[in-house]
Amino acid sequence: MPKISAGLLLYRRSTGSLEVLLVHPGGPLWAKKDLGVWSIPKGEIEDGEEPLAAARREFHEETGFSIGGTFIPLAPRTQRSGKIVHAWALEGDCDPAAMVSGMFSMEWPPRSGEQREFPEVDRAAWFDLGEGRRRIVPGQVGLLDELESLLQR
Repeated sequence: MPKISAGLLLYRRSTGSLEVLLVHPGGPLWAKKDLGVWSIPKGEIEDGEEPLAAARREFHEETGFSIGGTFIPLAPRTQRSGKIVHAWALEGDCDPAAMVSGMFSMEWPPRSGEQREFPEVDRAAWFDLGEGRRRIVPGQVGLLDELESLLQR
């Protein structure tokens, strides 16, 4: 059975263009990667948890921000790994410089026996849709396309 995640696509209208908030994965495996690895803030849905509740929880865990408003459901997307991502769009704003991410542990360096802590995400940034499409993982590009389509109606 595939893993199922939920997340929020925060967007804002800034200086006449639409921008989306994306996060870059933390840890040494992602440190030197940029294009095609950013994501919406998301994470796995826990047993018995409602997907939107999971999306809101994960947004807070990965950014430190709690947000509310009108959540617009987007079509689920399947990433290359087979993971299914449920997402909601939400208009809002936050300062990426004020982001505080949760942490995870992993053995680093490999085969060293040492456990080190790393942030789940190491940075967040606002991108216009064109740049967002270059930065986001390929399996989530459709979320940006759908958001753009919904907002043009």
